[in-house]
Amino acid sequence: MKNKYKIDEPALISFSGGRTSAYMLHEILKAHNGKLPEDVHVVFANTGKEMDETLDFIHDCEEMWDVKVNWLELDIHEERPIYRNKEVNYKTASRNGEPFEALIDRKKMLPNPAMRICTAELKVSVMARFMRSKGYKEWFNVIGLRYDEPRRVSKQKNQNEANKNKWESLMPLYDNKVTAEHVGEFWEKSNFDLKLPNYNGKTIAGNCDLCYLKGTQTLVKIIKERPDLADWWIKQETKIAKAKKDYGSNYVATFKSNGQGFIDIVQIAEDNTQLDLLDDDTRSCFCHD
Repeated sequence: MKNKYKIDEPALISFSGGRTSAYMLHEILKAHNGKLPEDVHVVFANTGKEMDETLDFIHDCEEMWDVKVNWLELDIHEERPIYRNKEVNYKTASRNGEPFEALIDRKKMLPNPAMRICTAELKVSVMARFMRSKGYKEWFNVIGLRYDEPRRVSKQKNQNEANKNKWESLMPLYDNKVTAEHVGEFWEKSNFDLKLPNYNGKTIAGNCDLCYLKGTQTLVKIIKERPDLADWWIKQETKIAKAKKDYGSNYVATFKSNGQGFIDIVQIAEDNTQLDLLDDDTRSCFCHD
């Protein structure tokens, strides 16, 4: 039986900077005796809103495992092609949401659960553009979906069957029946780890720090620990709302589809009595753990 971590070429390994995708990368490297084939590329697409600890962890993986990670960001221009990639590294990567804010300014709208322009433009398109720049017309896309994430796996399998993309998604963790428990055990024994808390197998502050797809309970917990993180999100909502009103629209701009703004979530975080009344309505995103 073929080792599912032995990746066919050409391929892109989607590295989110979380524990799960890092574990997947470790197992793929082990299957290839520590060195990836020439046509297998590890890519991290930075939005600028990842936690500093995430960037530190990605850099640690590079150093500890001697693997090249391609750090990429969306780069928006006035002349065509408007959407391009910018190669960065650990030191030069954006840390204040610059690529994300530039996309919001260009689109003059906020992403939301129905229109995830951030996922499409800051992650998916950036990775696809990278592979096309290497001359690949089709490739395998390796993503860190576990055995205990059957709904997300099913969605990816449906996309494969529909043949809508230039790539076919591979999910070696699912194929090897890896769960959050296995991932947790691996990092407990490791000589380094992501320095973000693990709650029942989930790193709630992972990916974009206050991603609007995270449940309100989760967002409140993060804001209680780091209230400064809300400033950027409030700024974007305020800016887009003002722009719409300047055009005569009575418009309330929020990232979340229920009309709840980050100012509201900050107020909830300051009022401890409301926390137990909230649903943790976290939704899935392309940005895997």
